[in-house]
Amino acid sequence: MDHRTYTYPDNLLHDRVILISGATAGVGRALAIHAAGHGAQVILHGRSVPKLEKIYDEIEAIDGAPRPSIAVMDLASADSDAYRTLADSLNDEFDHLDGLVNNASILGERFSIEQYDAAMWQQVMHVNVTAAFALTQVCLPLLHKSDDASVIFTSSGVGRQGKPFWGAYAVSKFATEGLSQVLASEQEHGKLRVNCINPGAVRTEMRRAAYPAEDRDALKRPEDVLPTYMYLLGPDSKGVTGQSLDAQ
Repeated sequence: MDHRTYTYPDNLLHDRVILISGATAGVGRALAIHAAGHGAQVILHGRSVPKLEKIYDEIEAIDGAPRPSIAVMDLASADSDAYRTLADSLNDEFDHLDGLVNNASILGERFSIEQYDAAMWQQVMHVNVTAAFALTQVCLPLLHKSDDASVIFTSSGVGRQGKPFWGAYAVSKFATEGLSQVLASEQEHGKLRVNCINPGAVRTEMRRAAYPAEDRDALKRPEDVLPTYMYLLGPDSKGVTGQSLDAQ
């Protein structure tokens, strides 16, 4: 089965509770709307209430889609209490999670290592790696309550082969690949599967910031790379773990 051209029924994610971080833009936003349209109870994470409410309204307008929930938290500043509070509220409302998509990331600066600002480096590493670790950690008890839970981390081509001027972003994605592999190996005898997805070049604002002169019309839309996400979130990927998949 080619996960990039995976086809699936309209009810693929029926009754599945899925938390998506960074759900206000790009692939996260597209996935949240698409997953809800295929039956998922989606929990929308972001830091902007107006943006979250806009997506909430869009999902509410989808015929038959479960009503989404909103989880407001700034990953750049959240402390351990904020993560515990989020996990407690998810437990109270849903009792379990069937999916966690660690989608939220920031680009940082496109500078050389020699020129890179140390404070920016710390911020990128914190949001892209430490926050994904913290969110996953507090959600693990909820994921273990599911018979078919899936964790997805967001990788990048520059997280597999270092390239000049990608700085903290590239290093954070190398770390993300490592985090995913460690967790997958720790869970290899359980039901939880853990994988990375590299969405590739996609028409997002982060991509525009990285390549401002690029022809955006030549890029895939966020909606075009969703089959791989749907494959890993649905039942057909049972047993698939410890992988890093390209969505293109």
